[in-house]
Amino acid sequence: MQRFFDVLFASLALLVLAPLLVPVAIILRLTGEGEVFYRQERVGLGGRMFSLLKFATMLKNSPNIGTGTVTLKDDPRILPVGRALRKTKINELPQLLNILKGDMSLVGPRPQARRCFDAFPAAVQERIVEVRPGLSGIGSIIFRDEENLLHEARDPVAFYDEVIAPYKGAIEQWYIEHQTIRNYFLVIFVTAWVVLVPSSRIAWRVFDLPPPPPELRSALLGEMGSAD
Repeated sequence: MQRFFDVLFASLALLVLAPLLVPVAIILRLTGEGEVFYRQERVGLGGRMFSLLKFATMLKNSPNIGTGTVTLKDDPRILPVGRALRKTKINELPQLLNILKGDMSLVGPRPQARRCFDAFPAAVQERIVEVRPGLSGIGSIIFRDEENLLHEARDPVAFYDEVIAPYKGAIEQWYIEHQTIRNYFLVIFVTAWVVLVPSSRIAWRVFDLPPPPPELRSALLGEMGSAD
């Protein structure tokens, strides 16, 4: 049933968003390094690697520069047009093609590059590869400001490995264990809501998620009294 909705919604989204996606592709072709799409190998269903599509927002050699696959706020590797695409998440929309191909779902654990995937605890890795990775998901919603969190850390790579990755893995595992059609549609709704209201903490009211560690509590929960 989920696969049916994946194909239906991805097809409709591509049709509706075509007037946006085509101009973006043209602009990228004429600016930056002239690249329209960025392809990166990510860990998918069954641990199989697949080529994830994004609009090109960073220098082509970014994985081999600076912090590698960990991206920071105001990262110097991000191209001028790419900054706007990343802020609005438009850069992720080519993954609708990954969904049609069967590599991804609309909802699921966010697909990770091998280096970031290996930062998850072994037990979490085993659960994550049981399902298709998602264009959106609990991890994507909760860590939508991950670049800001890393920017404020003294050692961003260590902070990712020791604090962010374990908790992100825990909430991705939570979704796998509570995967239902109801939660599938709730994640889609909450994703749309936080795109429109980025400061919203609605996910914490909709889902009974594991509590974040002390290092992330303030940044992720904020003032829960002002949550939607």
